[in-house]
Amino acid sequence: MRYNFDEIIERRNTNAVNVEGFRGYIFGEYPEIDFPFKDDEFVRMWVADMEFATPPEICQAIKDRVDKKIFGYTMVYDSAYYEAFREWCQKLYDWSFPKEELIFSQGIIPALYELIGDLVGEDESVLITTPAYGFFQHAAKFNNRGLVFSPLKNEDGYFSIDFDNFEKKASDPNVKLLLWCNPHNPTGRVWSEEELKRLAEIIEKNDLWVISDEIHCDLLRTGKKHIPLGKVMKDYKKLVTCMAASKTFNMAGMMFSNIIIRDEELRKTFRRHDRTAGNINPLSLAANQAAYEKGGEWLEQLKFYLDGNFEFLKAFLRENVPGAVFKIPESTYLAWVDFNQCLPDVENLPLFFAKEAGVLLEGGNKLFVDNAKGFVRLNLAMPRSILKEGVGRIADAIKNYKNQ
Repeated sequence: MRYNFDEIIERRNTNAVNVEGFRGYIFGEYPEIDFPFKDDEFVRMWVADMEFATPPEICQAIKDRVDKKIFGYTMVYDSAYYEAFREWCQKLYDWSFPKEELIFSQGIIPALYELIGDLVGEDESVLITTPAYGFFQHAAKFNNRGLVFSPLKNEDGYFSIDFDNFEKKASDPNVKLLLWCNPHNPTGRVWSEEELKRLAEIIEKNDLWVISDEIHCDLLRTGKKHIPLGKVMKDYKKLVTCMAASKTFNMAGMMFSNIIIRDEELRKTFRRHDRTAGNINPLSLAANQAAYEKGGEWLEQLKFYLDGNFEFLKAFLRENVPGAVFKIPESTYLAWVDFNQCLPDVENLPLFFAKEAGVLLEGGNKLFVDNAKGFVRLNLAMPRSILKEGVGRIADAIKNYKNQ
């Protein structure tokens, strides 16, 4: 392989959320907690960024931009970035969109915070399927909007939409917006064309706005293909698609996302409410354009390496953690593992594994909203040597607990 995904990169003293920020995010309710592990002894399998180096082609593009020596106010004036992103979407998804629909945000989360306030009235609600990415809930709460849950069905670790429940919730006249996750975080489902068509019928029938968070769309298992909701709902104007290179190429800190808004009036509103006044980081622009122009080979090798990590986890759990329920997800670098049979009496799994194993992970309803009790999300985007250490600690902690 051209790229080295076994390289262990030192991330301490870089102000990384992954390293320095875990206490406030995972254990914020326990500000004085003392762990039997030093901070640098933890195996970090929690926040969704990678332990892999950002591709050298992207790093070089940043260096080239630095060499221009000036970093003044920056916006996108030419078509080079749009063409790079459009060609990426066309090649990977057989889908594209008009240039005027593309707007930029510092991240998908900031965009969600703004869009919910723009689209949902004070006495109205947002619909999500659960388990869900926690910031879906946070964005609704930030705007003081209602939140309605439609739990996904779980069949031995495989998740699907409960369409009867979903249609009932969507038909509530108080529900105005669907926050959709495609591919789904945390279960890793890649929604099929059949599922998306049925979803689209329900959306159109109830005249809902829909925001489709597609940030994980590039991170698929080998042989899988992402279908943008916009490809299925070709002419539906009340659709916003959110994509970014940040997850794909491990540069979330660059704070740059693509927000594709079909409705012209909503685009005007989004720009008017944009607290950055449309300005973007010039280094972020260079990095993201390089990702779409030059990142294809790196991504293919990353997917191959991740496939191996998931196969390793599956075999390891089968042999060493009886009762754990896990299916290799169709997308993401995140494993959604059911430990309900292994640790039925443990209420706070992240706290348990931090204390007993020295492993940082996320899980349960506190972090994934609802329909997540007894589940943990493991980030597998790391060198296999670290992965082996982390899951080994997890297995030992479960064995020790059962032998008490």
